[in-house]
Amino acid sequence: MADLDTREWLLTNGLGGFASGTVSDVRTRTYHGWLFAATSPPSGRTLLLSHLEASLEIGGEVVVAGTNFWGSGQIEPTGYELLRYFQINPVPKWVWGDKEWQLTRRMIMPSGLGENFLCPTGGIGEEASFSKTPNNQYCHRILVHYLYEGNDVGVLRLRLLIADRNFHHQQKETSDLLFSQILGERVICLQSINAGDFGTPWQLRWTRGEYQAEAVWYWNYGLPEETRRGLGDREDLYSPGYLNVVLQPGDTVTLEAKVGFLINDHTPLNYETFSKAVEAEESRLNQIFGWSMSKGTEKGLEENLVNNSNPTAYIPRDTLWQKILRASEQFIVYRASISGPSVIAGYHWFNDWGRDTLIALPGLTLVTGRFKLAKGLLETFGRYCRHGLIPNGFPDVDGEPSYNSIDAALWWIEALGLYLEATQDWDFLVAQYPVVQQIYKAFIGGTLYNIQVDSTDGLISWDARGVALTWMDALVEGKAVTPRRGKPVEVNALWFSALCWSAQWAKRLSEIQVGDSLKYLKQAQRYSQQAQQVKESLQKYWNSQLRYLYDSIEPDDRRNSQIRPNAVLALSLYHCGFSQSQGEQILELAASRLLTPYGLRSLEPSDPEYIGKYVGDSTQRDSAYHQGTVWSWLIGPFVRSWERFFPGKPLPFDWEPILNSFLNQACIGSISEIFDGDPPHNPRGAVAQAWSVAEIIRHFPK
Repeated sequence: MADLDTREWLLTNGLGGFASGTVSDVRTRTYHGWLFAATSPPSGRTLLLSHLEASLEIGGEVVVAGTNFWGSGQIEPTGYELLRYFQINPVPKWVWGDKEWQLTRRMIMPSGLGENFLCPTGGIGEEASFSKTPNNQYCHRILVHYLYEGNDVGVLRLRLLIADRNFHHQQKETSDLLFSQILGERVICLQSINAGDFGTPWQLRWTRGEYQAEAVWYWNYGLPEETRRGLGDREDLYSPGYLNVVLQPGDTVTLEAKVGFLINDHTPLNYETFSKAVEAEESRLNQIFGWSMSKGTEKGLEENLVNNSNPTAYIPRDTLWQKILRASEQFIVYRASISGPSVIAGYHWFNDWGRDTLIALPGLTLVTGRFKLAKGLLETFGRYCRHGLIPNGFPDVDGEPSYNSIDAALWWIEALGLYLEATQDWDFLVAQYPVVQQIYKAFIGGTLYNIQVDSTDGLISWDARGVALTWMDALVEGKAVTPRRGKPVEVNALWFSALCWSAQWAKRLSEIQVGDSLKYLKQAQRYSQQAQQVKESLQKYWNSQLRYLYDSIEPDDRRNSQIRPNAVLALSLYHCGFSQSQGEQILELAASRLLTPYGLRSLEPSDPEYIGKYVGDSTQRDSAYHQGTVWSWLIGPFVRSWERFFPGKPLPFDWEPILNSFLNQACIGSISEIFDGDPPHNPRGAVAQAWSVAEIIRHFPK
């Protein structure tokens, strides 16, 4: 049991589809499986292929490579005891073995977008925007490759374990749930039928072996991670049959699971298919990021991660940088409902969110030189601006986006400003300036949730119950855990920065003589005057006793003096409205009360409302979400603020713990959403989070 390694791995396909599991190959979550297909990219994620249970017969003896948790608490079989090797790059690879034999498995999930979606332009770090492409050109598939080595002939048996269920739920055997299978030459087509409704059709192909239909249900798989989260933790999986493959030493077998019924698919599947898929993925990454895989890099990417506790000790920084760039690419997806690019906030369970996308945008796109992607994201979200608000979420099919965010529109302006600074793309400013004006007019005149600029001090306020409009957005039984109605500090810091950007842009438009130059000059003057008023009013947040910023000014004008990281956010924006002295004092307090090796706490430990561990059922976890839990993405704002107010002074932060976490904790090769506020700061929440990775990219210690 001590060797049961439940660290996770993740593969994605750019459509919202993914595959995931653990190093020991045991499933611990509802979200573990080999083919989750996004039927309405990037949503509608459906588990089709859970896994293949592998056993190997050699000389009359049978060994099983798989491992299962069962609802009874039993662990059986115990194939993890035979695991000798695991690596994550360039593709996940397991090696099971004993003295006389060795079985290697590798997996890859090719990009599902196809050549018509992302067409490299040839420039380093550049790629064309996503194009409108018919749904039938999406491709959800995974390739699995086995290599047998040994002294004797081996017989590999691969039993299919399948499902057809929403990725948030568990499958249960019922009399209404049936699975059809049609067997062809080295292919089987599968489809569920549930109370007369047909599920997602898919197929499994293989290069060698004999398939035997043998329908059986396996009941009561246990999912211990879901048990810990207080959620459904039992699953039944269906097996339509198994594949027997006779393997001479050195033989291989490749399998492909793919959405759709393609009995007459002429795409070759042979021993070269897998290696070509790996080469194609490396070529795709090379075109995006402009790297080439040298022998030295390959060596660095192929370390054995079994029982490896300190990988940063020997991995070169350039290799680590490539690993982080790989991680960033996993979050970029195509959203069919808007025919444009988006960003998955986190895996396994999040969708694409506006605020998260815009905060992550500089790291995911600008630092990496992916300017066309940045432009596409800004254009997409700008196109859906309504009521002066940028959507915080898009519908999967027909319907209106959700606009439940006060700050997404302001983050959009901040991201637009950073994009323009990086590219000097003034034609794009001309195109997007009407959106900037729409946001400005809505905030000045008032919009949803009673969002409006207070005419007395120029600050933005909001007042609506039953919603949480800032990033501290947890609700329990319809009530905000951290109510921030009124004037949140980081929202008004964003508002100040937005006014500064707007004044700068209006002046630029007057200079390039787009339309009426005098009109733009008058707008620039108005924005500048309002920015000055807001800067003066930001002093209302200064708490001279604590030498910190109030977190919010409530509708009745009371100040919230809790020590939260939003003060650091207020210092980190491109335009900052606080003085040098204030910035230094804020950061000194934040460093002593909030800073951890993995990011900033959401609340200082001495606060009576502080909760140090993010554990328990959904109510307990939501109650702890912003009450002390460490958010790794906040290390970015802290670093930017520190470099602004303490230029040249060493950062009071050691990068090694969070980089070790990236390499060796939770989801290997990504960064968790959150960590416990209390030491040892265990990783929690989503195992791979976009803005966590993006902020590391933004400040990567080379």
